[in-house]
Amino acid sequence: MIDHEAHLKQIFENQKTLSTEIQELNNVLAVKKEQFMKLQGIVEYLSANGIKLEQPEQPEQVEK
Repeated sequence: MIDHEAHLKQIFENQKTLSTEIQELNNVLAVKKEQFMKLQGIVEYLSANGIKLEQPEQPEQVEK
């Protein structure tokens, strides 16, 4: 016979675990977004002040 109560208990435990994992991932995502925005601000500041990277030389294309 199937123990529906035990099955339901296990489902609730799995749901709680997933909820916790989702919250942790959301927290990590928020931190990463904040870091990205800070870096983007730095790029915009430096670009506005004339700082540019030298473009790597492109290899010459050989005509066929």
